[in-house]
Amino acid sequence: MREALRLAAFAASLGEVPVGAVLVLDGQIIGRGFNCPISSHDPSAHAEMVAIRSAARQLGNYRLPASTLYVTLEPCSMCAGLLVHARVERLVYGTSEPRAGVAVSQQHFFEQRFLNHRVIVQGGVLATESQTLLRDFFKTRR
Repeated sequence: MREALRLAAFAASLGEVPVGAVLVLDGQIIGRGFNCPISSHDPSAHAEMVAIRSAARQLGNYRLPASTLYVTLEPCSMCAGLLVHARVERLVYGTSEPRAGVAVSQQHFFEQRFLNHRVIVQGGVLATESQTLLRDFFKTRR
């Protein structure tokens, strides 16, 4: 999670919303990402999406079983769907996202019975650090 926080801080330095993510397999980081939809002109360039795309390319597989995604902010619906499609085993996130988070805040997406894959969810890891990054970023924007 500390590496995800470092990536989130880097995103903030670029003027992007400070969210960072790393995908880990067998104790090794296999994908890194930070929010970059503004600079990449890509609305799907959320930290989770970037990290998972990077890992899939590195492994040469669109399925990432037994992996864990660490992300500083509770995922949105797009990223939650991606975790299921990529078969990520576990999600660990920092702070909740009351307006758009779907792990627990707006919906318990990963508990939906129609899903063909279950993601184990753990929230609140280094939540204070994640909240501080976001709060400080938005203070400068307002």
